[in-house]
Amino acid sequence: MKQYMVTRPLYSEDAFADVHEKIHRHHKTVRHHVKQYFTCDLKRAKNAALSLLPFIGWMRIYQLKEWLLSDIVSGVSTGLVAVLQGLAYSLLASLPPWYGLFTAFFPVIVYFFLGTSRHISVGAFPVLSLMVGAVVTRLVPDEGPPVNITGFEGLTSDEQRVMVAASVTFLMGIMQLTMGLLQVGFIVMYLSDTLVSGFTTAAAVHILVSQLKFVLGLVVPGLSGPLSIVYTLEKIFVQIEKTNVCDLVTSILIMVVVFIVKEINDRYKAKLPVPIPIEVIMTVIACGVSYAFNFRVNYKVDVVGRIPVGYESPMGPNMQIFGQTAVEAFPMAIVGFAVAFSVAKVYSVKHDYIIDGNQELIAFGASNIIGAAFKSFAASTALSRSAVQESTGGKTQIAGLLSALIVMVVTLAIGFLLEPLPKSVLGAVVIVNLKGMLMQIREVPYLWRRDRPDCVVWVVTCLASILLGLDLGLAVGLGIELLTVVFRAQFPRCSVLANITGTDIYKDRKDYMSIYEPEGVKIFRIPSPIFFANIDFFRGKLVEAVGFNPLRVLRKRNKALRMIRKLLKKGELQMTSKGLLLISSGPIEESEDESNMEELDQPTDFKDLPVQVNWNSELPANIHVPRVDVHSLILDFSAVSFLDISALKGLKAALKELIRVEVEVYIVACDAYILKKLHSCMFFDDEVKSSMFFLTLHDAMLHILEKHPVNSENTKVCEKVITTATIHGNQCNGVSSLRSRDRFVHVSESETKF
Repeated sequence: MKQYMVTRPLYSEDAFADVHEKIHRHHKTVRHHVKQYFTCDLKRAKNAALSLLPFIGWMRIYQLKEWLLSDIVSGVSTGLVAVLQGLAYSLLASLPPWYGLFTAFFPVIVYFFLGTSRHISVGAFPVLSLMVGAVVTRLVPDEGPPVNITGFEGLTSDEQRVMVAASVTFLMGIMQLTMGLLQVGFIVMYLSDTLVSGFTTAAAVHILVSQLKFVLGLVVPGLSGPLSIVYTLEKIFVQIEKTNVCDLVTSILIMVVVFIVKEINDRYKAKLPVPIPIEVIMTVIACGVSYAFNFRVNYKVDVVGRIPVGYESPMGPNMQIFGQTAVEAFPMAIVGFAVAFSVAKVYSVKHDYIIDGNQELIAFGASNIIGAAFKSFAASTALSRSAVQESTGGKTQIAGLLSALIVMVVTLAIGFLLEPLPKSVLGAVVIVNLKGMLMQIREVPYLWRRDRPDCVVWVVTCLASILLGLDLGLAVGLGIELLTVVFRAQFPRCSVLANITGTDIYKDRKDYMSIYEPEGVKIFRIPSPIFFANIDFFRGKLVEAVGFNPLRVLRKRNKALRMIRKLLKKGELQMTSKGLLLISSGPIEESEDESNMEELDQPTDFKDLPVQVNWNSELPANIHVPRVDVHSLILDFSAVSFLDISALKGLKAALKELIRVEVEVYIVACDAYILKKLHSCMFFDDEVKSSMFFLTLHDAMLHILEKHPVNSENTKVCEKVITTATIHGNQCNGVSSLRSRDRFVHVSESETKF
């Protein structure tokens, strides 16, 4: 086993500061930061341009011969999948299918110029599409009149829905763009992987239920709001006997074939040059069969229907819809960015390049704003589509640009070929692609075994999102997540440490067999910041660790002194060679004078007494004071990252209570920032002194052992050991000492060797 030996002085914080001079750092003022922010030169202008238009950076290093062919193959493959998913996910948004093609085109073009990820495929995302659909069906329901909004006059139901979807997407883009410009991309950090997993699993359940009406060929109105999923299932099962058998058989066949081929793609992805585009193949086959057998007429199958050629003229958002949808738009903006950023981060790590969260917000904000102007709905990224783009060899967003060109070709030239496509096929494709999100439920047993608070976050987020809707469910999940963070910080796992025999290492005394605990010394550790919410918890745990309440002991001692003075004044207590002797044989009544409690909280004062009272010995006149067996307390602050003002006051009060009952307190491994704050807040006074701070726990322990030598029956031998301050691996007549298996620990006034 490797060993090391260090010879250095024993340091308190004050002693270390005296010996080692610190570098004085000049911190920049707010004025300097503002001036620097608004200063412009050629270098900053160049960096700003590269930051705002990241495609310039990777275009300069584009390897034409090595990358172009891969990007072409990837772009064609991704474009075919984007066409199919655009049609399918527009059904989730309660819009005519061809508007999904707009979402697969305009946002991709904008992201090409502004995005920092080279591998994600921008376009419709099922969760966002479902959230858009909830807003659309709320304002323009399937049954009943739409909400009274200026601008709906003279529009068909589909046109009203397109206006709602475009307006909420525009508002979502404004929110993302604003957050990006304000540099608040860090907000995504508040969405933990556990919360996102539970939320997307619930979204998958919503998507599954929403597609059942297409799979079964039923007419079910779109519903939104709390318990909408329950009401939707009720409407489906009420008319289950009206199921269109042709739709059901077609859907089952599509789902089985697509599922099997996807499993083959996953299992043999290392051997396959590109994944088999089974969704596209089955869609082409379904279109051909539907056209040949005229499913729409002969079997009453609902098909995609007429797909207009070309793009529609741009439109502005409706301000009144902004007011109606602001609450839903914000979680959409957060979810869309969080999912896209998570996927982008995975590929950036894999391919070794950097992505910028704030620039991603700007890119998606601009994509959604411009896309909404051309009647597309909310865009983010889909993991399955991004996986196709990356796994087929995509190197840059050239692949994304080519996929947009494929979508454009379908929109302008060959969209009519998709008109006989049954909607049940699109529903089946959507359901099959939910496998990854639905299988996240397998995380629950793992989380329950490893981290139960995280498991609670997952389960509550999932259930709330299923029952209350995705927007309210996300809010509930965030609330529960923040509560768990507060709970962990407010009620940390405090511990009492002990020395691991033969080392300078200190661990939880409950976890190890071979430990050393000097008599009268307690080491207390709190593994969290100390602030207003947990200062009372900290003081309570500290009382538990030392085994007594210092304030109660202090008050008992001051009451005892008050009684001793009273007996001395009456002559019932006299000073003898053996100490204080009670003369009176009658009963002594304890004083119940509680008129001035503040005096009882002050330090004990012996100035007018002939002797100093030993509180651990037997007191005269049946005076009882709780015994204090601790003479030194070490507080390990190595895990304390900050203290607020409330914590400073509470900590100082706790330290004073301990010091006033003659317990020496030492604080070790305190962060330099906290020490600086203590000095600036006038924390130190005549009782609480800066000399109580030590560099390490072992420094403080050696200081205590030097100040309070270990007692032994063989006093001479042990005194010799303590005088030379050699604490070794033997025992002194049954009295344990700090053991060291392979080295001696030497303490003197000037240095420590260990």
